[in-house]
Amino acid sequence: MKSLKWLCTLTLTLGVCLAQAADEKKDETKQTETKSDTKQNKGGATSNEVAVIKTTEGDMVVTFWPDVAPKTVENFKTLARKGFYDGTAFHRIIKGFMIQGGDPNTKDPAKEDSYGTGGPGYSVQAEFNDKHHGPGVLSMARSSDPNSAGSQFFICHGDADSLDHQYTAFGKLTKGMDVLEKIASTPVTRSRGGEPSKPTKRVEIKSVQIVPSDSVK
Repeated sequence: MKSLKWLCTLTLTLGVCLAQAADEKKDETKQTETKSDTKQNKGGATSNEVAVIKTTEGDMVVTFWPDVAPKTVENFKTLARKGFYDGTAFHRIIKGFMIQGGDPNTKDPAKEDSYGTGGPGYSVQAEFNDKHHGPGVLSMARSSDPNSAGSQFFICHGDADSLDHQYTAFGKLTKGMDVLEKIASTPVTRSRGGEPSKPTKRVEIKSVQIVPSDSVK
């Protein structure tokens, strides 16, 4: 009888120990996942990052919209981190409409005739969404093919609702509207196609930096 009572006590104790061990394991797993999430948040592909576009006219800060255009946002970030945009220029400016840049050909003044035709060598699938193309909105430039966007982008200076659901909007200026106004007011002449959008002076993009939003004051 004593042996049976001792065995029951041992079994109960063992069960409690196993339960405690299981709980400790869950806690360790939860802590590991939390650390992993924190690392991912610091690493890059998160929604708390912004782009600081440094130009010869001043700096602009863009907040991304990964909820409606995740692939487009990630493509822009990837190119920016590679320094793809550094040294390019806003080659097309239409006051009241938009300013356009992101063409690698604009790094070389000798390639002026080809401005507006350059890209990264690939295209990104369109992610048309319900975001309105209002002042300060960042969107992807493209040809007549909806899925032809690559690296060129534009920032709306005025209201452009005609572009809604036709172009991939993926962010908006949160700082630097005065810089946008200054760039949009750059004097222009007619391009080879006859459009009055060719800036008479170079408006260069010195760099595009992807940084945590809380690091921008």
